[in-house]
Amino acid sequence: MAAMLQLSMSSLSLSKSFLGQSLSPTLYPCQVQRPSQPSPVVMKLKRWERKDCKPNSLPVLHKMHVKVGDTVKVISGRDKGKIGEITLIFKHNSTVVIKDINLKTKHMKSREEGQPGQIVKIEAPVHSSNVMLYSKEKQVASRVGHKILEDGTRVRYLLKTGEVIDSPEQWKRVVKDRTKNESSS
Repeated sequence: MAAMLQLSMSSLSLSKSFLGQSLSPTLYPCQVQRPSQPSPVVMKLKRWERKDCKPNSLPVLHKMHVKVGDTVKVISGRDKGKIGEITLIFKHNSTVVIKDINLKTKHMKSREEGQPGQIVKIEAPVHSSNVMLYSKEKQVASRVGHKILEDGTRVRYLLKTGEVIDSPEQWKRVVKDRTKNESSS
């Protein structure tokens, strides 16, 4: 076996090219001319994958009137009129995930052999323009306003009721409720 390999290697000649002409190694490598301006690399994305980008190629993150933990009311779509709490925000496409709203059915394939597949309900995102902030005390949906308090903190408030949304006590309550729900699950 080794003899056949050696014979085949010796039959290869690096001094001759494929057409039988001898190869002469050049002393100077060939000069490659580069264009004065690099051509932009164009990547074809699907229509639903395209994101608006800044000049530094980072996605544009839109400002939204809602934050995680806010209670909102859905004002349009299939779940119009439902009230829930925001659990997740996607700033690049201005969508929010609301607890127990816009449920979709996902068919999960079995992960291991012998384990059955399952059908799971997941919360799909809703566009932020389809939700309004909601006051639990007054039970009314309202637009959001911004004001600066006497101590210099900038807070959001509901225009209809004047209720301040961004208070430290309320944020602590949201975090406490979330940890309580996670520990009970």
